[in-house]
Amino acid sequence: MSSTPLTFQLDPPVTPALRDEILRMWTDVSNAGGAVGFVAPVTAEEIRPELVKQFVAMVEGRGRLLVGRDGDGAVGGDGAVVASVFIAQNTHRLMRHWVWLHTVMVHPERQGHGYGRELLQAAADAARTLPGITAIRLGCRGGHGLENFYASCGYKEVGRVPDAIRVAEGDYRDDIAMLLPLM
Repeated sequence: MSSTPLTFQLDPPVTPALRDEILRMWTDVSNAGGAVGFVAPVTAEEIRPELVKQFVAMVEGRGRLLVGRDGDGAVGGDGAVVASVFIAQNTHRLMRHWVWLHTVMVHPERQGHGYGRELLQAAADAARTLPGITAIRLGCRGGHGLENFYASCGYKEVGRVPDAIRVAEGDYRDDIAMLLPLM
């Protein structure tokens, strides 16, 4: 369990400060080796277009944002965003009963304290409030053991595409699909 429980907020107002906190965290996570869509080294300017895409999805009603704040001030001051995940509505008419989790992140300085578990539980709680949602799906990059972490949180591996992700020349990783039934 974490030493200081996080406070979660679904769909916080997207202010310039929040945008900058998420962008900084995404950059820090990526540069610490996190499997969140980029390969280190990466700059905030390289990540910014992907963050904008997520915010556009939120404005269009296709996505939600869940943030976890830490109250002890160790990362960026009191109430800093130290965890976040984007929740995407599935728009395929035959698959609207489940949502995607994208860019599951805990700040590197906060990893190992149970915040990832708290974040996934808060995401499941948020998904349960959405009408008709019966499951959560996420993808993870092989080679980090992430599938074991997600499995320990109740997700099960439902598919794997070998060598689907190329992180560098000659360095291929599996694309792993994980599912959490909510019923």
